[in-house]
Amino acid sequence: MVAPWRDRLHSIIFEADTRSGKAFDVGLILAICASVVVVILSTMPIASEGAYRKTLYTLEWIFTGLFTLEYILRLIVVRRRVRYALSFFGIIDLLSILPAFIGLVVPRGEEMLVVRTLRLLRIFRVFKLARYLNEATALKQALLISRHKVLVFITTVLIVVLIASALMHIVEGNAGNEAFDSMPSAMYWAIITMTTVGYGDITPITAIGKVITAALVLVGYSLIIIPTGILTAEMAGFGRKAITTRACRSCMFEGHDSDADFCKRCGERLNGDLANPA
Repeated sequence: MVAPWRDRLHSIIFEADTRSGKAFDVGLILAICASVVVVILSTMPIASEGAYRKTLYTLEWIFTGLFTLEYILRLIVVRRRVRYALSFFGIIDLLSILPAFIGLVVPRGEEMLVVRTLRLLRIFRVFKLARYLNEATALKQALLISRHKVLVFITTVLIVVLIASALMHIVEGNAGNEAFDSMPSAMYWAIITMTTVGYGDITPITAIGKVITAALVLVGYSLIIIPTGILTAEMAGFGRKAITTRACRSCMFEGHDSDADFCKRCGERLNGDLANPA
């Protein structure tokens, strides 16, 4: 039997369909933004001066303490702590506090605290943007369904890269172009060329090499639309239903239908405490 206080705390911390839950997440986002500003300011030359440095250092540890307490509370209210700790947001929550402690032993390690900005992804739940929740769910489902097609596409790209790099290694290498003296260097060139970025740090000098380069650029342009088409086709057939921010206490799955009483993943009864809707 779950203690009532844990039920209540769970709905506040993990959900945004109640006034208290929304207020908690809004406060959390404001704290994240403020902490990121502190980290950015701490990298400025003026921050090395005594008064500024002490103030910023104090604020940094205040935010770290708050986020550490929040992380511990999240571990307390969930049923499967390991599953939460290994989930996407669980890892992000942990990474948002680790750099501060790493900075105690590794110089400038605390500057990685900007990873806290990833926690702002919670904003889609906070402001109850159902449209974006639905779109995010559709994109996730489309990626899951089309994963085999995407894998075939990536494999094809790798094969093209290998063939092009092997040809350039032979053609340009025999012509004395030191930039293509090894397959790894030629592969780097092929990837940069295929993505149409073309840094220009490695360029062919032979006519055949230039022809291969032009062909690879055209192939790269042609391949850009393939993953987009795959995802678009899958998303077009994805049925949309209104979903909420309720999170399952057992498996941490989010995005349940508005009329759901049980988790669609594990069957656990959902927290129905929505007496004070936002």
